[in-house]
Amino acid sequence: MKAMILAAGFGTRLRPLTDNIPKALVKIGNTPLLEFAIKKLCHYGFNDIIINIHHYPDMIIGFLEENRNFGANISISDERNMLLNTGGALKKATSFFTGGEAFLVYNCDIVTDLNLLTLYRYHLEHNALCTLAVRNRETSRYFIFNDDNKLCGWWNKKTGEKKSVRWGGSKFRAMAFSGIQIINPDTLDLFPDKMVFSLVEFYLLIAPDHKIEGFDHTETRWADIGKSDTLEQMQLIHPQDYY
Repeated sequence: MKAMILAAGFGTRLRPLTDNIPKALVKIGNTPLLEFAIKKLCHYGFNDIIINIHHYPDMIIGFLEENRNFGANISISDERNMLLNTGGALKKATSFFTGGEAFLVYNCDIVTDLNLLTLYRYHLEHNALCTLAVRNRETSRYFIFNDDNKLCGWWNKKTGEKKSVRWGGSKFRAMAFSGIQIINPDTLDLFPDKMVFSLVEFYLLIAPDHKIEGFDHTETRWADIGKSDTLEQMQLIHPQDYY
């Protein structure tokens, strides 16, 4: 199965640590985040992987070569000339996703014990265009889902900004995105005519006419290592326990 690891970010929340290395090579214990992501994906059968790079790209390429891609089939989507945001990154990698099967997109700074096959099977069973892994947790920005788990809006708690995409339903809940998603290849034909855009922006654009679902994995362990306080808290974990 195919997957994309988003690994091009500057890691600004981890500075000064990321002044000299890419965020993807920041370690939890002795394991770089990119190594954890690759091994987790391969554990669940996602061993055909494309990785986008921008910040210290040659360090990432060298790391992969030194470790023989950890046994995975890895391609590189080079964004060193322009950082494309999450949607633009996926659009640039469109030619990688041939074969007609749904694929996984995984943020490299996420550590979780979520069973990726459970997420994948849920996506197939519910016949969604895209399925977003979400949790009930405190954050500043939320996706809003109705009682059928369909995406129907977005809320920035910090600014009070809200956006409705007019899905029906009697009950609504705010859920935080977990940085993991399953996407049908038909999605690639719907991308806007621009190079740089976010997947959040894109999902809100297409949700009125397409089924974007949420998969609640609140009961699993999850951490965003893109923040310095979380990185410090996670230093004593054993990454293999999260595969």
